[in-house]
Amino acid sequence: MRVSRLMLVTLRDDPAEAEIPSHKLLLRAGYIRRLSPGIYAYLPLLWRVLRKVSAIVREELDATGALETLLPQLQPAELWQRSGRWAGYTAGEGIMFHLQDRQGRELGLGPTHEEVITALAADLLRSYRQLPVNLYQIQTKFRDEIRPRFGLMRGREFIMKDGYSFHADEASLRETYAAMDQAYRRIFSRCGLRAVAVEADSGAIGGSASQEFMVTADAGEDLILASPDGSYAANQERAVSLAPEALPLPGGARGDGQGDPLDTPGQTSIEDLCAGHGFAPSQTVKVLLLLARFEAGLVQPVLVSLRGDQQLNEVKLANALTARLGGDHGALLAVAPLARETVRDWAVPLALEAIPYGAIGPHLPDSVLADGRSTETAALPGGSKPALDRAFLRLADHTAAELPAFVCGANAADTHLVGAAWGALAPRPESLDLRAAQPGDRCQHDPSQQLEASRGIEVGHIFQLGRKYSSALGATFTNEAGTDEPLWMGCYGIGVSRLAQAAVEQHHDANGICWPTAIAPFEVIVVIANAADDGQRTLGEQLYADLQAAGIDALLDDRGERAGVKFKDADLLGIPWRVVVGRGAAEGLVELVQRSGGLKQDLAASAVVDTLLGRLQVERAGLAI
Repeated sequence: MRVSRLMLVTLRDDPAEAEIPSHKLLLRAGYIRRLSPGIYAYLPLLWRVLRKVSAIVREELDATGALETLLPQLQPAELWQRSGRWAGYTAGEGIMFHLQDRQGRELGLGPTHEEVITALAADLLRSYRQLPVNLYQIQTKFRDEIRPRFGLMRGREFIMKDGYSFHADEASLRETYAAMDQAYRRIFSRCGLRAVAVEADSGAIGGSASQEFMVTADAGEDLILASPDGSYAANQERAVSLAPEALPLPGGARGDGQGDPLDTPGQTSIEDLCAGHGFAPSQTVKVLLLLARFEAGLVQPVLVSLRGDQQLNEVKLANALTARLGGDHGALLAVAPLARETVRDWAVPLALEAIPYGAIGPHLPDSVLADGRSTETAALPGGSKPALDRAFLRLADHTAAELPAFVCGANAADTHLVGAAWGALAPRPESLDLRAAQPGDRCQHDPSQQLEASRGIEVGHIFQLGRKYSSALGATFTNEAGTDEPLWMGCYGIGVSRLAQAAVEQHHDANGICWPTAIAPFEVIVVIANAADDGQRTLGEQLYADLQAAGIDALLDDRGERAGVKFKDADLLGIPWRVVVGRGAAEGLVELVQRSGGLKQDLAASAVVDTLLGRLQVERAGLAI
């Protein structure tokens, strides 16, 4: 390929829309162009990268026996309704683009394909003799992101590899899950990425176990918490730890555990309360009032007690609510603070005057929910009406539930209780892990170690789905005993377009991109310093032809631009190797430059091909990272 025919347009300044280095560089180097927020065109250079990434993915998955397929992007709502995810993906998180066809049938543009593949499995897989089966595809997916950002990192349209396996038993599922874990590690290594596997929350996909693969980078949106010994790593959504020990409350329980009243005018936060009276945050209990809305119409008030020095992990709370109420009331659509705005937007009949905000205690009575005004309620998706439960679901993080005595709100304005105790003040709520683990917390497996934080970009995720989808969609097989049972399933995803940008985020410098050779759009760029010089042009053309004949993916910069412009563009593009044909051409000499590391050497033009073949043999395998 010749640069003069590449439709290359590079930018010298960072585009205003770009926030992180990889996004800036992909735009500046002419790899992508934005059409609208979250929607990008993959220009020829990036398409070459994506094809190489996809080829590595295919090679590794095919080697495990996985079968490539291609599933429809347009999916009928009926399948998602049967799995119980339609409302959650449309009215809940709202991440699915959905529409009606001219017959009024509801359809969605697939953000994922569990329902489609399970429906096909129900039709095609009937006997244990056909199992296990592992299918995958590489295809465009869609998500209606509220705030698309960071280029290909969080887009509304993206390329993804998703795979699904089907099994006769859980042991077989675990075997394939382990095989995919190893295949993913090889894929990321071959792509030149430093990736770490971490425990993760299964989210809306569901399942009993899941693991994310994170590319470590300062611009990563995810916080990774890991032990120094390398034996534990998890996304903060999933991470567990030992909280710091609470300081004992002087005097312990008071007033037979009911607590002594304390005037606290204007002290409505833990910070103000502790600053005003010398308490430690770990001696206090803070209470969060929330509303949880479910698919079938239930609006459930939730009262969560946390130790004052801890923060709520919203993912853990959502999982707890789904486990306790989802079976009877469908998908959890949203959780929001119990505030005037939520009451209004969700159209639930509830007055808030009886709730003592700023001084709420864990003994807040259910009677505050009975003071509701009669209002016309808006219909939820499917035509159901929101129904407010008039009793709190009471939960507590275990750090709060374990306090023998604490300071909390008195359920009266400007008043708190000192020395309250569970049992006397209020029944101890159900104790769960609801806190967000933090850097510096002690590790559960070894309390002498503390969790360390790093940022990561999620590029892969694997799940053990179990029988969630097969049971919902009637995907059964006949086992060896001749009886029917649901299939066991696994799910395995890689963000192909995200991986390409993550590689840039991990491999760049002040001058531009430094592509790993295995996924670079070209392996070598031949730069003719002065295209008007017949000797340079002739030698450059000969080297270009020799490199191609040797199977080296080469790009020839044959433009009539100044040498400095060509060198800057070469650095910006990030091609791993540069051969400069300049003044030494008359003596048959050229300069070989390695993009990453800046190695430069003068050598005979006749030695270029052999020299590069030796280096590229290692780099193509993704081993030199």
